[in-house]
Amino acid sequence: MAAIKRLLPSFNRVLVEKIVLPKKSAGGILLPETSKQLNSGKVVAVGPGERDRDGKLIPVCLKEGDHVLLPEYGGLEVKLAPEKEYLLFRENDILGTLSD
Repeated sequence: MAAIKRLLPSFNRVLVEKIVLPKKSAGGILLPETSKQLNSGKVVAVGPGERDRDGKLIPVCLKEGDHVLLPEYGGLEVKLAPEKEYLLFRENDILGTLSD
């Protein structure tokens, strides 16, 4: 967790922990790869934002803890912990926010 706290994304970048569904059920049954998965993640860190032509800061509209819908491809894979998958996206690459 300390490595995550050290990484602060630049500009309008967003660090996302990808939500990976388990490959086995609670009873130990292997789940097929063809089961429909939602490509989503949890926002771990956000950058301060981008500057416009006048130099004014445009803040990132996402915040830590948001659940977001990710594109199928893209993002930069970041190795911060061996058992978790982290991706770095630009704010405008993220497709939307998932609400409960």
